[in-house]
Amino acid sequence: MGSEHPILVQSMTNTPTADIPATLQQIKELAEAGSELVRITLNDFEAMAAVPSLVKSLKKSGYTIPIIGDFHYNGHILLQKYPEAAELLEKYRINPGNVGKGRSREDNFAIMVKIAQKNNKTVRIGVNWGSLDQDLFTLMMTQNAKRKSPKNFKEVVYDAMVKSALDNAAYAQELGLSKQKIVLSVKMSDVQDMICVYQRLAKKCDYVLHLGLTEAGGSTKGIAASSAALAVLLQQGIGDTLRISLTPEPGMNRDLEVKTCKVLLQSMGLRYFMPMVTSCPGCGRTNSHKFIHLAKEITGYIEHKMPSWKTEHPGIEHLSIAVMGCVVNGPGESKYADIGISLPGSSEKPAVPVYQDGQLFKTLKGEDIKSQFIEILESYIEKKYGSSLKGRKER
Repeated sequence: MGSEHPILVQSMTNTPTADIPATLQQIKELAEAGSELVRITLNDFEAMAAVPSLVKSLKKSGYTIPIIGDFHYNGHILLQKYPEAAELLEKYRINPGNVGKGRSREDNFAIMVKIAQKNNKTVRIGVNWGSLDQDLFTLMMTQNAKRKSPKNFKEVVYDAMVKSALDNAAYAQELGLSKQKIVLSVKMSDVQDMICVYQRLAKKCDYVLHLGLTEAGGSTKGIAASSAALAVLLQQGIGDTLRISLTPEPGMNRDLEVKTCKVLLQSMGLRYFMPMVTSCPGCGRTNSHKFIHLAKEITGYIEHKMPSWKTEHPGIEHLSIAVMGCVVNGPGESKYADIGISLPGSSEKPAVPVYQDGQLFKTLKGEDIKSQFIEILESYIEKKYGSSLKGRKER
């Protein structure tokens, strides 16, 4: 993580960890969606005792995704009582605001860090506004009140978040944990607050940083707010891992947050996961039902084919495809993409031009436009990206 390594996508299960079948299933779903790190709740003895079965079952099924333990309040007890689980976890998430009070805070934190050091594990020191170290915050508010020109409330919050993260990171290093084994996060639930506190933290350190807007909400609100906050920081070169924390819709899979992370990173040109489809929103000029269905069907086709395409056609994740709906922007966008199709609008001639690498390739007619375009698409992919499988057979 960090430095020149790719920005990693992280997610978290919401199943009771002790429910091994349910937790296993969700971890697999998250991994298959593209999550590269998965965090699980470790809040009691039953959850911690389940870790060996979870990790071993995952590996037996061919899943090598790193599992992170999320600890609050009793992590020092659980890590000592279950040494096998402590060894099998790849990373420990420690919230410095929830490890105890007074002297016990330092002692409990030290126990967890020393176990991490012993097992050569990474520690994320995760500071959250909702569970900020209240002793530290109270002290900083008191000190601020004595200033000739006191800072406003939010400024003290920002300072306390950054200080908590950096002080605990320094203490972890004093205890012997390598700097390369420390990840910091300072999550807040307001977009502008989150941007500001991460900018301040980034200026003061070069630790690996995990980004996230905590309590972002669900559906479009959660996606929009998280994307807005993360995009600003990522554009500034801040952030090494990220999670978009979405409240799941009832009955829906957990993997939407993973897919959203991937689309965000690819939209910004920071990483590439699969071919992206550019399509117009539709207007009174478009024959909407045709191009809308085709855009959805082509996207679905790509998602279905990607498991095999990834191995057969290296580099295909960079492919750009346009599915457009009328003559206004259709030909232009189709020419700009690697391969594009421009369906006729409501008053246009029933001709469907297909463009490849900026040039008109063919004009389609008839009712089976989808199958014709898919055939052209497959041929283009074979020509542009070749086939690693074919190369193996030839050798």
